[in-house]
Amino acid sequence: MPNGKKRVLVFVVAYNAESTILGVLERIPALEPYEVEVLVIDDASADGTFAASEKLRLLHGYRHPLTVMANPVNQGYGGNQKIGYQFAIEGGFDIVALLHGDGQYAPELLPELLAPIARGDALVVHGSRMLRPMDALRGGMPLYKFAGNRVLTGYQNLVLGSHLSEFHTGYKAYAVDALRRIPFDRNSNVFHFDTEIIIQWIRAGIPILEVPISTFYGDEVCRVNGMRYAWDVTLASTAAFLMRYGLLYRRNFDVEFRDADNKHYEPKLSFPSTHSMAVADVSPGTTVVDMGCGPGHLSTALRAKGCRVIGVDKFPPADGAAFDEFVAADLNLPPFPRALGDVQTVLFLDVIEHLASPEAFLDELRVAAQRNLDLRIIISTGNIGFFVTRLMLLLGQFNYNKRGILDLTHTRLFTFASLRRILQESGFRIERVRGVPAPVPLVVKSRPLCRVLMGAQAALIWVSRGLFSYQIYMVARPLATVPALLEMTHSHSRRKSGAAP
Repeated sequence: MPNGKKRVLVFVVAYNAESTILGVLERIPALEPYEVEVLVIDDASADGTFAASEKLRLLHGYRHPLTVMANPVNQGYGGNQKIGYQFAIEGGFDIVALLHGDGQYAPELLPELLAPIARGDALVVHGSRMLRPMDALRGGMPLYKFAGNRVLTGYQNLVLGSHLSEFHTGYKAYAVDALRRIPFDRNSNVFHFDTEIIIQWIRAGIPILEVPISTFYGDEVCRVNGMRYAWDVTLASTAAFLMRYGLLYRRNFDVEFRDADNKHYEPKLSFPSTHSMAVADVSPGTTVVDMGCGPGHLSTALRAKGCRVIGVDKFPPADGAAFDEFVAADLNLPPFPRALGDVQTVLFLDVIEHLASPEAFLDELRVAAQRNLDLRIIISTGNIGFFVTRLMLLLGQFNYNKRGILDLTHTRLFTFASLRRILQESGFRIERVRGVPAPVPLVVKSRPLCRVLMGAQAALIWVSRGLFSYQIYMVARPLATVPALLEMTHSHSRRKSGAAP
């Protein structure tokens, strides 16, 4: 910005808009506070849309620098947007405003969309026809479209936790830096691209500012199949809802920005969970190693029981986590992080599924415990046999996610039988097995409903632990290795024979 002005790209998507495109371009105001360029991308129209726009460009009398492009193959409404946004990114623009070439949205309102971004008050601005709903009807919006907009927007707000007046506007402006942060290129090429990019803003935590706009419905041809559009919008919004609860994964909606650390893990101490069960099972006043301790959610509760707590993790604990000792270690790499001779309990909660070789780690753990065979190992992991996962498989789905049983970082998946087997084959004796309910209180904020759901889960786990447990919880002890048994045999034999030790 050598002259201090924001660089703005007014991006006009056009398809078979020969009769309207020049009128739209002529109505784009001077926009004096900005350095403006206008881009028209004709999406392989069958009429003279490109020729009309190009003729205006060649006259050199247009008020803004004008670029006219044509896709060699029709990319669809969403695909055309992707190309324009990439043009804005590569061109170093500060703001891009989307405008339709059919004249449905008033170019005269561009200042209202651009100003909040230019002031730094917003990154995303939508022109909404529904902030003043009667304006849409007065502008000629058919009643069935008005009703459909209301119904779809209501459903989307419900499942996405948003409060937008409408999801279905085609008039919007974005800070180009914000576009760089989201994978808009992974969205659909068709009309529900607009819904998917809104979902990306919501999941990225970027607020959407709405400003009221008028609209005009003339004799333009509607190119949207309403039923197909409603179905696509509903599917995309439902997928985003399910992804929030770890039941589905869509790469285009993977836009939650997290640092490479462990601070995003949440505590689960206030309801039946692996955390609360482990704290209850640890004897007061003992020494505990929390292997793969994450941000250290258990340390305070364990220290309140008089325990000495040793944390082991690749990343440092969260601020405020209190350990008597912390060992920085990657559990995938030798050597074993710490001797266990002074330890009574090892917590290994929701870690085994992240290891490159659980067998190798369990072998090392058993060897490290040979001087302390009274050591207890408390281990937990997700149950891939959970009925929700089975149902998804029945429906042909196997969806990894950012959290839950099918976390993207999991390298191994377990059932009760397979976790029992790997422990036994690695030389551990299993003392207790429990099923753990899904962490409903993390997502359901109504306490009465939580109590009902948690009680229902407890009953179902009692009926079928393998089917209704969200997680597996086991308590085990190490068995002596054969070299340790040989050493014990030698020592015992010497004692029986009266020989010196």
